[in-house]
Amino acid sequence: MTNLIKLNLLILTLCVVSVGSKAQNSIRPLLNGTVYTGIEVGSKGVKMSVIEIGKDAQSTGAFTILKDSSVNTDFISFTSPTFSATLKGLLGLYQVALNDLKIPAKRIFTVISSGVKQQAEKENKTDWINNLIDSFRLLANEPRRKVEVVDVLMEARLSHLGIVPASRRFNTFLLDIGSGNTKGGYFPFDNTDEFRLFQLNWGTKSTANATEKKLEGDNSLENFQHQLTRVLANMENSELNYAINASGAYPSSDNIAFSGGIAWALATLIRPEMLDNPVVTVTYEDLLKFSETVSKNFKKISPAYLSSLVTDEADKKDVLSETTRVHKVFDQRSLIAGTGLMIRIMRQFVTLNSSKNFYLIKNGQVGWVSAYVDQTISK
Repeated sequence: MTNLIKLNLLILTLCVVSVGSKAQNSIRPLLNGTVYTGIEVGSKGVKMSVIEIGKDAQSTGAFTILKDSSVNTDFISFTSPTFSATLKGLLGLYQVALNDLKIPAKRIFTVISSGVKQQAEKENKTDWINNLIDSFRLLANEPRRKVEVVDVLMEARLSHLGIVPASRRFNTFLLDIGSGNTKGGYFPFDNTDEFRLFQLNWGTKSTANATEKKLEGDNSLENFQHQLTRVLANMENSELNYAINASGAYPSSDNIAFSGGIAWALATLIRPEMLDNPVVTVTYEDLLKFSETVSKNFKKISPAYLSSLVTDEADKKDVLSETTRVHKVFDQRSLIAGTGLMIRIMRQFVTLNSSKNFYLIKNGQVGWVSAYVDQTISK
C-alpha cells in the first residue's frame, strides 16, 4: 500500500484536469449567507456539496444547495484501481472547490463516511482508509488537514439535524440508505441531546455485492433476483428485525423518511412529474409496483419513456436530464437491489402500523454538511 502514495504523485495533474473539467460550471448566486463545501468519501464514490448557510441557520436550519457533484469510484471494493480513482476524485473535487469556486480551505470539510469505516473494519482494511487520507494530504500539500472518519452515530445524528425540518424533528424516523450501510434514528425526548440510533450493515452496493458473490457462474437476471431474495431474507431475519425493534421507533415516529442515493433515484423515477420537489410521498405499494417494473419492464423507467409522459417541453428536457443522471449512477441490478432493501425495511413499519407516512428525500446527501458546519462554527 505504501507504493500507492508514490504512484499517486504521478497522477496529480490528471486528477486536477479530468475531475475539474467535469465540475467547473458556476454555482448559483449567493443570497445572504456564507458558502461552505463538504466532500465525503462514501462507499460508492466521492461527493461534493456546496451550500450556502444563512445568518439565521442555527435557529431555522435553512440552507441553500448551490452545487452538488459526485464521482463514482467504488472505494469499498478495496482494490488498487478503486483506491486510485477515489484519491483522484477526492483531490479533484477539493481543488475545484478551492481554486475554481474560490472557497477558502477553512470552509471546506472533508470526511470519510461511516459506511466506508464499517466495511473496512469488517474486512480488516482500515489501513486503506489511512493511506487514502495520507495520500490526499500529501498531494493537496496540506499535512494538517482534518479528514474525519465519522462513526455511524455521528453521521446519523448529523443527517437528521440537517435533513429533517424542525417542525417534524421529534416525530420523524430517518433512514439513510447508503452504498455500504443504512443508518438513522430519531430524537425520542423532544430535545436534540439524546439520539436513538438505528444501524444496519447493509446498503445498496453491499447488498448487490453480496448477491453477485452467490451467482456461481449464472449471471442471468433471473438468478440475480433469486439470489437477492435469499440475501435479503437472511438479512431481514438475522439483522433487520432486531435493529428495528432495538431502535424503539414504532410508537414515537409518525413519519418514516428515507434518504441516500437510492431514495433520490426512486423519487426521481417513480415521481418524474415532481422533479422540483425535494421530498416526495410514497406508499409501500408504490415500491412494490416499481420493483416489478424495474425487473420485468425496464424500458418503462428509461429516460426516453419517462420524459415522453411530460407535455411541457422545458419540463420534458429536465426530466430527461435528471432521469439520465439516475441511470448513470444506478444500473438495473443496483436499482433492483436498492429497491429490495428499502422494501424490506419499509414493510417492518407497514406490518405494525399502516398509518405511517413514508417520504423519499432527494437531497439528503447534503444534510450532514449543513449540520456539520453548523456544529463546527458554533463551537
